[in-house]
Amino acid sequence: MVKDSDSLSFHLLLLIKDVGFILREQPIFSTRAHVFQIDPNTKKNWVPTSKHAVTVSYFYDSTRNVYRIISLDGSKAIINSTITPNMTFTKTSQKFGQWADSRANTVYGLGFSSEHHLSKFAEKFQEFKEAARLAKEKSQEKMELTSTPSQESAGGDLQSPLTPESINGTDDERAPDVTQNSEPRPEPTQNALPFSHSSAISKHWEAELATLKGNNAKLTAALLESTANVKQWKQQLAAYQEEAERLHKRVTELECVSSQANAVHTHKTELNQTIQELEETLKVKEEEIERLKQEIDNARELQEQRDSLTQKLQEVEIRNKDLEGQLSDLEQRLEKSQNEQEAFRNNLKTLLEILDGKIFELTELRDNLAKLLECS
Repeated sequence: MVKDSDSLSFHLLLLIKDVGFILREQPIFSTRAHVFQIDPNTKKNWVPTSKHAVTVSYFYDSTRNVYRIISLDGSKAIINSTITPNMTFTKTSQKFGQWADSRANTVYGLGFSSEHHLSKFAEKFQEFKEAARLAKEKSQEKMELTSTPSQESAGGDLQSPLTPESINGTDDERAPDVTQNSEPRPEPTQNALPFSHSSAISKHWEAELATLKGNNAKLTAALLESTANVKQWKQQLAAYQEEAERLHKRVTELECVSSQANAVHTHKTELNQTIQELEETLKVKEEEIERLKQEIDNARELQEQRDSLTQKLQEVEIRNKDLEGQLSDLEQRLEKSQNEQEAFRNNLKTLLEILDGKIFELTELRDNLAKLLECS
């Protein structure tokens, strides 16, 4: 029991943290609608997640440049869906629309009070979907132009927290309740939120790892090319040194010939200039070698960063598996608790029926005794 209590407390803390990120954003469009989710078992029937019409809002996170659809029923987030370019909002009737969220592994449905509210929500969905697509393309272009991968911050300075007025929307956006015929079902477990959040973190690290692999391949190719150039430059340097030694010997020989002193002096001056040029070329090559050594050191640092990200990705995958196991255990316990409650209700109903029969028999007995007393 203590272990189960600790597990529930852990999931509750994760949920409070995720809801805290939601409440620190600002809505850019709000409306009211009944919220539904597809039945995970049948994949056909709709299960209501709100007893009445609630506020459904579009949020924009400027730090991560993402758009989300969020709806709160009290303090519980019943919709937390990040808009991606692959999503599609479908109008299935005049007042009902739906979209699939692969990250949350579910399909959301919204019942509106009028066709106008549905059309307005669909227009905003298409608008923010296009904005998300442009933001993704811009991010990819930035990643391609950058030589070293940039780490995306998981937090940052967010906007001021929401007030109840901003969550509930304006009076014009409020709509009457939309009734839907559906069999009452238990509330979906809230542990799906931290699981979805962990999947998003895992995908982020996978993208960073792919970028590092690409940069590492480019640096490896550049390193091989630079190594070949260094070998070539060393050969040229050895040839220049041999040439310098030969020229020095030639200068010595020419100095010994006194009859050609003027010619030797001129030739010596030319040779000295050639030597100076060779020394300058040698200095430039040495500086180039130092620069290549620095590039090699940078390549090693990038390799270490890639190994670190790989380890973090493995840790996230292990944590996701643990969360899946805990989620399955909680679902089994919830189902068991529901079965026990149903059995208790049946037993209580049977007991009430027996009690009604006994009361009826006592009433008849009382009436018979009263009649006997009157006859006597």
